[in-house]
Amino acid sequence: MRKTIIAGNWKMNKTIAESVSLVKELKKISADVRNREIIVCPAFTSLSAVAAELKSSNIKVGAQNMHFEKNGAFTGEISALMLKDIPVDYVILGHSERRHVFGEGDELINKKVKAALLNGLNSIFCVGETLKERESGKTKDVIGNQVLKGLKDVSKKDIRKVVIAYEPVWAIGTGKTAAPEQAEEAHLFIRKLLGKIFDDNTSNSVSILYGGSVKPDNIKELIAKENIDGALVGGASLDAKIFYQIIKC
Repeated sequence: MRKTIIAGNWKMNKTIAESVSLVKELKKISADVRNREIIVCPAFTSLSAVAAELKSSNIKVGAQNMHFEKNGAFTGEISALMLKDIPVDYVILGHSERRHVFGEGDELINKKVKAALLNGLNSIFCVGETLKERESGKTKDVIGNQVLKGLKDVSKKDIRKVVIAYEPVWAIGTGKTAAPEQAEEAHLFIRKLLGKIFDDNTSNSVSILYGGSVKPDNIKELIAKENIDGALVGGASLDAKIFYQIIKC
């Protein structure tokens, strides 16, 4: 049975004190949640403090990015070993902002996915098309290519440690949300592709999340779809009460 997952990507927001305050409140109000996995992904500077605050709670901690090498002359980067040492449970890889703002390509993202798996980290692997690509009818070509290249050489055993997040670039931080039917179509396409790469049983075990201006007023329709297993939430995860409404949808 697939996990229902609600993950909050805080992006470049919150000081250490603000981050700890947020998770203290979230931990208190979400203590009764047992039927879904909750993940928070703060900035690197807050990871240790947040992980310490959430120790033994029902909330997992994730990082927003990492480098594929174990160590070395990579100024400003963070390795999987460093994240494990905090410790964190998840790492977001291939987010659209990493792809389109920082120019990360599929081959680089694939190296990161494999490095995360090698070091025992679960990945939230992101894929999605731009507005231009959608309007040109290239949605399936784009996300298909991202899935195939991003998961190259990932084994059937290891894919079970990967959560996929479909996040149409045109819906992230814009207030626009893919219609539930549009989102379901993309999720179903990804699941069928995973079936071709691995097998149907494996495909049906992978959680696929939707990301893109998720809010309390649209999560219920999205998560009701058969192939949408949760959400990767951006701005709405920066407020504990609003995020809790999404968690409890």
